[in-house]
Amino acid sequence: MSGIAEADVDAFDALERRIWAGRATAYAASVARLCAHPVPALLDAAGVGPGSAVLDVGTGTGTAAAAACARGARVTAVDAEPSMLAEARRAAPEAELHVATLPELPFADGTFDAVVGNFVLNHVGRPAEALAELRRVLRPGGRLALTTWAAPAPPGQSLLGRAFEAAGAVRPTDLPPPPAALRAVTEVDGFLALLAAAGFGGVDGRVVAWNHRTAVETWWGGPADGVAFLGELLRRQSPEVRAGVRREFDRLAAEFVGEDGGLELPHAAVLVAARR
Repeated sequence: MSGIAEADVDAFDALERRIWAGRATAYAASVARLCAHPVPALLDAAGVGPGSAVLDVGTGTGTAAAAACARGARVTAVDAEPSMLAEARRAAPEAELHVATLPELPFADGTFDAVVGNFVLNHVGRPAEALAELRRVLRPGGRLALTTWAAPAPPGQSLLGRAFEAAGAVRPTDLPPPPAALRAVTEVDGFLALLAAAGFGGVDGRVVAWNHRTAVETWWGGPADGVAFLGELLRRQSPEVRAGVRREFDRLAAEFVGEDGGLELPHAAVLVAARR
């Protein structure tokens, strides 16, 4: 990787840390329930059960950690953002929690029977290094399971992005794009190839699709409250463009309004599993 590319990746990782800083409450109120959908399948793919020593990496508000604890697992959870860990502590009081950022984890080789990560690898600028680190902390024969957002995104998943585009929102030049290496984790074959290259065996993957049901104001509340990249992008627009994004969101959202007045948004995730 060239020096310029290294700098781009470092800038992406720094942006990820900044845009999530202090956003746990807003995330919990807007996107957390969406991200919770594949958690049961994620834990099944990792073989999480009673007595398993499990690492939940990028735990966020602790949804997967809490679900693993409910299965009788011994759970350790990490996240780069302290405000997320505060929420996770309430959700999974039995879990052991640490601040940690991929691709560096504060655990010895072969510590865990299973490692899970729910929508975390898409936030890491060096996915190959992250996978090598996850393999390191797994015991021989241990299971890994990960989810990421699938591409191309279904129309409900891309609703907010399409509203930004329709309103003419411009990405500031100082906001780095996702590294090219992250494209591989958005489709099954590319993700499986990354796992194999990292030394994992028994790799398997599929796309999980579902309709996320939410309220119009709840969904708009994500970017309006600064959640994730779109929250940062909205903040950086002029008042006129921000108002335009909201108008376009309301227009496009009408396609997904159900009989109860709420939104039914098609989403899709890549779920992969492997064995060390």
